[in-house]
Amino acid sequence: MRHGAPQLAGRLLGHMDAPSLPEGLALCVERARALDFTQLVTSDLSRARSPGAVIAAERGVPQREDARWRELNFGAWEGADPATLDQQALSRFWDDPDAFPPPDGERWSDLCDRVRGALDALEPDALVICHAGAMRAALSITCNFNVRQGWAVDLPYGAVLSLRLWPGDAPSGQITGLLA
Repeated sequence: MRHGAPQLAGRLLGHMDAPSLPEGLALCVERARALDFTQLVTSDLSRARSPGAVIAAERGVPQREDARWRELNFGAWEGADPATLDQQALSRFWDDPDAFPPPDGERWSDLCDRVRGALDALEPDALVICHAGAMRAALSITCNFNVRQGWAVDLPYGAVLSLRLWPGDAPSGQITGLLA
């Protein structure tokens, strides 16, 4: 599940710890009521961690934080409104975030490596509350999506993405997956 709307929505928040708005937190809690899970994992950033704490308490399930589920680190662009950035640099980033990461930021492949490790650590029937970039990285890993395919998936605040994962002998430790 993607966290609910945070303060400073629409900016490149990345690792910046912008808390959830009350309505964003409420949306996540409401959406979680329809889901079946036995444990909860969240990013360590408050916009994911706060709704996780409320959901875990309401459902009586354990919650743990895992920083590998953080959003892409936008480096010098952290907190910026994309409209204020060099549009050519931003376009290069959106076209190829591995070759043109944000200044002092994280490469797409580094995010995918983090998320791959987080996926490997999941127990069955887990709800993960994280960020759109981490969710797209999970799709890239499990479904072999390229960057453009990942960007094409609409993940509004509070979006629920269901993946059924099976461990396998896929090349380079990948997990095969199915969108459910």
